[in-house]
Amino acid sequence: MMLTRRRALHAGGAAIASAALSRGGWATPWGARSPVDFTVPAGACDCHVHIVADSRRFPMAPDRVYTPPEASPDMLLDLQHDLHFDRVVLIQPSFYGTDNAAMLDALGRLGGRARAVAVAGENVKAAELDAMAKAGVRGLRINLETAGLFDPAVAARKLAVAAAQCRDRGWHVQLYTRPSVIVALRSQLDGLPVPLVLDHFAGMQGALGLGQPGFDAVTALVGAGKAYVKISAAYRASKAPAPYDEMAPFARALVAANPDRVIWGSDWPHTDAARVPGRAATAISPFLTIDDGLMLNQFPRWVPDAALRQKILSENPARLYGF
Repeated sequence: MMLTRRRALHAGGAAIASAALSRGGWATPWGARSPVDFTVPAGACDCHVHIVADSRRFPMAPDRVYTPPEASPDMLLDLQHDLHFDRVVLIQPSFYGTDNAAMLDALGRLGGRARAVAVAGENVKAAELDAMAKAGVRGLRINLETAGLFDPAVAARKLAVAAAQCRDRGWHVQLYTRPSVIVALRSQLDGLPVPLVLDHFAGMQGALGLGQPGFDAVTALVGAGKAYVKISAAYRASKAPAPYDEMAPFARALVAANPDRVIWGSDWPHTDAARVPGRAATAISPFLTIDDGLMLNQFPRWVPDAALRQKILSENPARLYGF
């Protein structure tokens, strides 16, 4: 397998590239990327990635809490190629706030293989939302976790506003929060007039096990078809080392609850929003070192049935995002 010049440059030199290739994978800015060891179904979709654009063209929000390095559409296409995926969903990251320009630019460059989930202000004009729908946006994200917003009253208001903005466009609301907030919002979530997507194992913590508060509420929402859940970013939910085996029971339980409401995402490019003493929010926060191939290779261990893997990787995203 030949290493592209772009991958070699991104890896930081021939020594890193050679070491990665000796293990049978690609060299990337995240280290070696293991080869995929199972058959990925046609139309497979990575339902959670972010683009970090050239800051000279697309400045980040002044009030952001961290600043990641660049992660371009070309680098994303390398990931798609290596993982054997055909489709992708761009998620508006917190460091751009409600300015979706960088994401929309990438969406246009990626063409029909991509859809997106935006972040909108409460007073956004209908014409702007309609233009985003035409460009390929299929939902709005509420990111409470990164913002540190855990007040259920604040969450409820944001959820109601986003649902109203989504309802007439056939969009969904994507919620990134913790289980305690999901439990507090349970009645509102049950009656939401649009589809709901819960990010990253719905905020579960692997070390606390299946009996942790809130997991029963999440499985009930998924089981009743009230919510989709992303079995994504296991490394964010687990304190164990890679491949984060403590998340396997969660994935299996969610699939058992309702395989029609489970989707998968890589969470590439693995940004690090941790607040480091003495590091300004404007200083570069390096990416986390994550082997995307190794992470994808856990999927058939979580979901041994090939028909269910096709449903989760291909059919569910096609329905939710309108591919």
